[in-house]
Amino acid sequence: MPVNVEVIRKLIEPYKEGAKFQVYVKPESNRVALVLEEDELVFYTDEPPVGGRANASLIRFVSRALGVSPHKVDIVYGHRSRVKTVYVEGVDPDTLAERLAEVAEPW
Repeated sequence: MPVNVEVIRKLIEPYKEGAKFQVYVKPESNRVALVLEEDELVFYTDEPPVGGRANASLIRFVSRALGVSPHKVDIVYGHRSRVKTVYVEGVDPDTLAERLAEVAEPW
């Protein structure tokens, strides 16, 4: 069952020349996936939360999912926290919601 784009659209807001969203990161998982859990985006990564490796994994995942350069994806809040705010430059909120809904897994 695909993820409802309307649920994800509520989690995204315009920011600067793009859009941002909040995501909870679970490092050292046995998979790499974006999951919609109870109206919250959760990113599972097999990387540890050491030396920015989990953050780099999140940026790689989002940039590949959206087909944009990793330089257009930035963590604007929560570098040392599990809850992060991710900014994507040059992508409008509706496009971001649609792309995230395509790659996100239902809980």
